[in-house]
Amino acid sequence: MNVDELVAIDMHTHAEVSSRGHASLSEELDSAAGEYFKAEHRRPTLPEIAAYYRERRMACVVFTVDAEAATGTPAVPNEEVAEAARENPDVIIPFASLDPHKGKTAVRQIHRLVQEFGVRGFKFHPNVQAFHPNDRMAYPLYEAIEEAGAIAVFHTGQTGIGAGAPGGGGIRLKYSNPMLVDDVAADFPGMPIILAHPSFPWQDEALAVATHKPQVYIDLSGWSPKYFPPQLVQYANSLLKDKVLFGSDYPLISPDRWLADFAKLPVKDEVRPKILKENAARLLGLDKQQ
Repeated sequence: MNVDELVAIDMHTHAEVSSRGHASLSEELDSAAGEYFKAEHRRPTLPEIAAYYRERRMACVVFTVDAEAATGTPAVPNEEVAEAARENPDVIIPFASLDPHKGKTAVRQIHRLVQEFGVRGFKFHPNVQAFHPNDRMAYPLYEAIEEAGAIAVFHTGQTGIGAGAPGGGGIRLKYSNPMLVDDVAADFPGMPIILAHPSFPWQDEALAVATHKPQVYIDLSGWSPKYFPPQLVQYANSLLKDKVLFGSDYPLISPDRWLADFAKLPVKDEVRPKILKENAARLLGLDKQQ
């Protein structure tokens, strides 16, 4: 991967369909998310994701969401994402997802995925997985992630998954308060953490955690930048200029739409390249490969 030639690094994209055509979400949750985001192109395959980002001269972090215990739906296999990254090393950076409810079975997978498959991080979606991030049930996973030198990504704030479905599809928002991740950051100081998304309605909490904990970053995925709270833009321009990351949430939001709206924000010229690429390259260690 030639970082110098990249326009940007998208830190938040989803593998939503397996090679066999199986989706990671139920039809109800998937349909609600598509309607909520008004997404035009849903369920691209991994080769299609690679081609899409290559055409735009971008790299992308790709992951699935394993919430099988809560939803009954198996995730897109982590190994498929990793294999796609092996076949497309110029554009795909593989992350994985493991359901904390799977306990030791999940813990055993962490080192295997990192060492054998080159996975760089692990995505948690507390709302869909139905767990509090600071639940001690998940701590053995964090211990293994920290030991493996990998990154943990936590969905924070409201989710479009289930939005508009009766009862929100049973998805509960209480699990995604970023203050719950503050406990994790305090207990695992050697594990880089990304708070995914502007954390409505807890934006100030997310800014506080990222300002206080050196290893905590914020990605800007899941929202059009035109809806960003003013305090998020202010912090991205100042105290957190080295810790804010571009992310789209593709295919729910396209990087084209995100970047067009981001160009209209009052972000300092010297900060834009940090958000779009430099901060991610440093976090992932890609800057050291040049």
